[in-house]
Amino acid sequence: MSQPTVVLVHGAFADASSFAMVIPGLLADGLRVVAPAVPNRSLVGDAEYLGAVLAAIDGPVVLVGHSYGCAVATVAGVAENVVALIYLAGFVPEEGESLGELQGRFPDSDLGQALEAIPFQGGVELSVDVEKFPTVFAHDVDPAVAVVLAVSQRPLSAVAFGEKAPAAAWHGRPAWGVVAAADHTINPDVQRFAYGRAGIETVEVDSSHLVMFSQPAMVTDLIRTVVRSVTG
Repeated sequence: MSQPTVVLVHGAFADASSFAMVIPGLLADGLRVVAPAVPNRSLVGDAEYLGAVLAAIDGPVVLVGHSYGCAVATVAGVAENVVALIYLAGFVPEEGESLGELQGRFPDSDLGQALEAIPFQGGVELSVDVEKFPTVFAHDVDPAVAVVLAVSQRPLSAVAFGEKAPAAAWHGRPAWGVVAAADHTINPDVQRFAYGRAGIETVEVDSSHLVMFSQPAMVTDLIRTVVRSVTG
């Protein structure tokens, strides 16, 4: 198999800069990296957008998602050129399941008390209270970085939590998962349940939700391992 492209899918309340501490190491390895800007408008719509990105890539893809981006990757990852999936502290739905249903199986995290709703074009956008963001998302990240992330966050349409996933790419594809055991954004038990249901190889780390900032070397090494495993 030819060298895969690593596609990094950011989550809600964030953008592609979420992977700023991981990308340099991958590029230094000579890997091609694509980090698209997910619209954060709806699960189905965001997956369609990501699907278009994947379709434009010539050759195999290792698809890496974080948080809500894991759900987007789960739906879009049925693309023929996706050869492996990596989930970082994320939602991994089954086909026909919404994120609200998956999350509702377990006690809510601290995120529920930190969300702010803003009416927008007939719907509602969700963002995280700037003052609460560092504690909920990034308690083990450099405080100066956490503040910047808080004020530059990208809202998520509330619609995304209610839409049912039309596909689940982890069926029939190798996948790896990272549980952020100190996560205050997505209950770690949500991550454990979803990864276990999917039968994927899982590692737990003592990390906040922003595991790419908290433990970038571990995330980078995992991606390297997966790339090696699919290239033989």
